[in-house]
Amino acid sequence: MNKRLPEPDIVVGGAPIWRGWLGAAAQAEMVAALRDVVAAAPLFSPETRWGKKMSVQMTSAGRYGWFSDRRGYRYIERHPSGTAWPPIPEAVQAVWDALVPEARAPDCCLVNFYRAGAKMGLHQDHDEADFSQPVLSISLGDAGLFRIGGTERGGPTQSTWLESGDVMLLTGPSRLAYHGIDRIRGGSSTLLADGGRINLTLRVVDQGASRQQPASSCVPVEPLTSRSIAKP
Repeated sequence: MNKRLPEPDIVVGGAPIWRGWLGAAAQAEMVAALRDVVAAAPLFSPETRWGKKMSVQMTSAGRYGWFSDRRGYRYIERHPSGTAWPPIPEAVQAVWDALVPEARAPDCCLVNFYRAGAKMGLHQDHDEADFSQPVLSISLGDAGLFRIGGTERGGPTQSTWLESGDVMLLTGPSRLAYHGIDRIRGGSSTLLADGGRINLTLRVVDQGASRQQPASSCVPVEPLTSRSIAKP
């Protein structure tokens, strides 16, 4: 780990976590910035390669956005509607700059929105070109039960709750670890008026990413509104 980084509060499965890195005001500022992202690139429901709709809704900011359909998982340069992805908000970029100042600039910020009952199965982030670059995760809203294992499926896993304002890094030995979100603790945060969890993951994609255009199987859904992602 870079010696210049502040000491994490906990390390789970090799992933350092800074509890409450973002205070209440910073969280509200970030949510406000995300309203602009979602207005430009509405949330959509990706489809797995097996044809099942994901329970998590998502969009992206930056040069690339993450996408999935029956052809597989990949990065694309435009939202499924055909519009360019909006820029990564400055407040989000500032967290990357503070925690990984020597890393290359991220070119994708994936925005995942978990409503009640949504979850994310164990997976690896391995569609990027350079695994020496970290993946940085920011949690906003209701707590999510994060689970992380090793670099092979089927091994032992560890779990911890990620609360609103927590920041985590997948770096070094944890960069290719299998990880996911088992469930959301509804009502654990008042940041979002209608509840739910936002997870932002910043990553360096670079030229190794696929640039295929999306298929029509990814159906846009009702975007987050100012009411649903603002403080009540």
